[in-house]
Amino acid sequence: MSITHESASDSSPPSMGDKEKDLGGVRLEAVQTGGHVVDAVELERNFSFLSTLGLAFSLLNSWTAIAEICHVFPLSGGQYDFVYCTAPPRFRVGLSFFTGWMACAGWTTLLGAGCSLGSSFFTALISFWHPDYEPATWHVFMFYVAVIVGQFLLNVFGVRALPHLDRFGAFWSIAGIVTIIVTLLACSSGRYQSAKDVFGTLTNLTGWPDGMAFILGLLQSTLGFTAFDAASHMVEEMPNPSRNAPLVMILAVAMGAVTSWIFMVVLLFCLADFDAVIAAANGPLLEIYYQSTRSMVGSTCLMMFNLTAMMICVGAAGTVSSRMIMSFSRDRGFGHVSRFLSPVHARLKVPVYCLVFCGGWGIVFGLLYLGSSVAFNAILAVAILLLQISYITPIIIVFIRGEKAFAGHSRTYSLGRWRRVVNGLAIAFAVMTSVIFVFPPAIPVTSGSSMNYAIVAFAVVLIMCGVTWLVDGRKNFTGPRDLEERLQMGKNA
Repeated sequence: MSITHESASDSSPPSMGDKEKDLGGVRLEAVQTGGHVVDAVELERNFSFLSTLGLAFSLLNSWTAIAEICHVFPLSGGQYDFVYCTAPPRFRVGLSFFTGWMACAGWTTLLGAGCSLGSSFFTALISFWHPDYEPATWHVFMFYVAVIVGQFLLNVFGVRALPHLDRFGAFWSIAGIVTIIVTLLACSSGRYQSAKDVFGTLTNLTGWPDGMAFILGLLQSTLGFTAFDAASHMVEEMPNPSRNAPLVMILAVAMGAVTSWIFMVVLLFCLADFDAVIAAANGPLLEIYYQSTRSMVGSTCLMMFNLTAMMICVGAAGTVSSRMIMSFSRDRGFGHVSRFLSPVHARLKVPVYCLVFCGGWGIVFGLLYLGSSVAFNAILAVAILLLQISYITPIIIVFIRGEKAFAGHSRTYSLGRWRRVVNGLAIAFAVMTSVIFVFPPAIPVTSGSSMNYAIVAFAVVLIMCGVTWLVDGRKNFTGPRDLEERLQMGKNA
């Protein structure tokens, strides 16, 4: 079947009655509705509940507030669809456009962050076995590109294997955590750090007051729990998404929170030399493994659990980011470029152009590293800021509007009287961390290399969003198209 482009390129917006009938595109022929042709997107429902849980667990999704919204509105656009469905009619189109840009930019930069972490594992292992090796900047860049290309090939040609890979990723992560914990505890027997050192000692090398340093330290934890919207973007490829997508979010958070806390506590109990961990050229994780096992082979074997899990995570990030961009492009969120990004390849059944788009931007981010690692780090940090904003926008709307946001929609899962408490805490945390995370990581700031340029990267995204809105969006973006039928498909799948 051929690929159609009309739904993204048609410049005449449909009427309100027409625009709330989308086919969501699961093995359907092109259908004429309201003056435009809906893309016959052919995505298969390959991702079972367990497969999607594996994908989500590898990304450590969170927040029950979004889970409640996703239960009522199981739509692949995620946050920008949620905003459109819950916001007052007067503001829904503009807020949906803004949220869509924040989410798409956040997922694209998050993919770059995952590829960066994955490539750092490779260079760490090489340096570990070859102490005289000093990785040049272009070495790191080549590993980075190799990871990006790898996830691209996986998502294009291995789409049928992705559900199995995600299931394997869930079991691999759990098996890895258990294996690492048991090994470290056994090897460090008799040499544990004291409970006072683990739970009662704060080492602050940032120059900031302890409270501020603690909040800045949440950046890494927040990165681990970012991307909780992953399951919502896979609703067209899973059965019973109105139930499974929010359930995946909640269970993945519970699994991630418990296992990561236990893992961190064990690492702290088993490290032997804190200063050596801080100064380790191979990275702190590999150094802790080595201090505990006192074996290069053993440390490398343990590190393979982390490396493999990270590669699966990168593949999952590529899957979700491409679906996010495909969905937003179908609604003409990227202006004239949308018609090139929205189609799904007729034979491969994947959004190839979206994967090329994400990978291309990832390589651009990598080129920044060749010029300045500071600029590259800003791109990675801004991923959290962008995604936090995309999450908090629908949560704020629900917090303000309450039950009005869900008027006319039945549901079996609800936060009930706890909604304002949960949403309020989510808003407070997101606002606080979004502001704090653009602060310099340490003071005093003695040179440009110690600055945090995340705010600059964020400003660039805002400018691109604003220009696209002025040039095309305010005339042609009308929110999620064919909403009613997509909702029915999501609830009846």
